[in-house]
Amino acid sequence: MTASTLTGSLLVATPLLDEPPFRRSVILLLDHDDDGALGVVVNRAADLSVGQVLPNWSSAVDEPGVLFMGGPVGTDSALAVAEVAESTDPPGWRGCFGRIGLVDLDVPPALLEGAITRMRIFAGYAGWSGGQLEGEIAEGAWYVVESVPEDVFGHDPDTLWRRVLRRQTDQMAYLATYPDDPTQN
Repeated sequence: MTASTLTGSLLVATPLLDEPPFRRSVILLLDHDDDGALGVVVNRAADLSVGQVLPNWSSAVDEPGVLFMGGPVGTDSALAVAEVAESTDPPGWRGCFGRIGLVDLDVPPALLEGAITRMRIFAGYAGWSGGQLEGEIAEGAWYVVESVPEDVFGHDPDTLWRRVLRRQTDQMAYLATYPDDPTQN
């Protein structure tokens, strides 16, 4: 993460962002520059196994083995986010940051065996035009925090929003206890 890009960061929805599909979402930014940003919601598992949609890829994805709802844009398309083994550059791979990147789902899975260490498949994505995301951050809709690979590939996506907030070292950590419905507090 550099001063000029948020690629590789997480966007964590603040309590002010209380409308679907972004309420309590955690978004991994895969690309961010002056032209805009693209990311996937990493904490919205669907009730649909990858095997039902992309059977050739079902053995390549990590548990829980389901499709994830990556965002409201392009929900009829799939993005595969993966971590590659050290010093590999497999066919169909486009690195985004570190060892995290996108896999071309048109490439036969057998060509990637041994190169991909972890993978998730997302239906749709979240996208922003140039300056739009920066405006939303300035308005207080998103916190920007560092990501770790476990954020993308962890086995308990439902608790990710609270876990990411809890690990922060400032007052943001207190928001991990923010009630689901503050009117019932």
